[in-house]
Amino acid sequence: MIKAQWIRKAHRWIGLIFSITVLMASGSGLIHLWMSRSQPAPPAVAARSPVSHIDVDAITVSAADAMQSIKKQRSSAVAKEIHLRSIAGQPWYQVFLHEEQKAAYVNAVTGESNDAMDEQFAREIAMGALGTNAIEHRAYLTQYDAEYIAIFRILPVYRFDNNDEMGRRVYVSTLTGSVTRATDDQKQWEANLFSNFHKWQFITNKNLRDSLLGLATFGSFFVSILGIWLFVITGKSKRARIG
Repeated sequence: MIKAQWIRKAHRWIGLIFSITVLMASGSGLIHLWMSRSQPAPPAVAARSPVSHIDVDAITVSAADAMQSIKKQRSSAVAKEIHLRSIAGQPWYQVFLHEEQKAAYVNAVTGESNDAMDEQFAREIAMGALGTNAIEHRAYLTQYDAEYIAIFRILPVYRFDNNDEMGRRVYVSTLTGSVTRATDDQKQWEANLFSNFHKWQFITNKNLRDSLLGLATFGSFFVSILGIWLFVITGKSKRARIG
């Protein structure tokens, strides 16, 4: 009987302490359910540049010639990927080099080398996704931040804002040639609410946040074990009295 009283008391007080974490976890589940209903699903095909075709007949420069053009500026350049992109109405070679984050660009018609075409390519993808030319280049991300978090995986990305009443904005990868994330003020408010409830994003120190989340999860687990234990031993006591 003393054991049952001790377990009951521990279950009550530890449960009270960790009830806030259970509320936050269940609340995040409701927020996630709401987000799945209020926010449209991502398109089956990622939004890409609005240019619908590449004028292959206009190409006069080979990929080997493009690499020679790049090597005039970077003598030790070694290509790891080469793509053919349509940018500003012309075909361009997009060349990703070892140990460089941004691609090099060579015009497949004129042989001109112009690395500034990376941002132009990203801008065209963003214009196609947002449906307007009135966009602002807001950032070039090489690491995750509070809005573009690790679940989106791809880095680096460009951020372009529409600056409309909805606050629409997109994140664009020139590696994939597509939008990696599209959001607006309302969607981001919901996402922030979910992150704060579910992942305690309001704690900026990751080590501290992970430690507290681990403690809260263990506490909730321990309270559940105590509840099951209490149910079992009180059930035995009742059966013993009846017998």
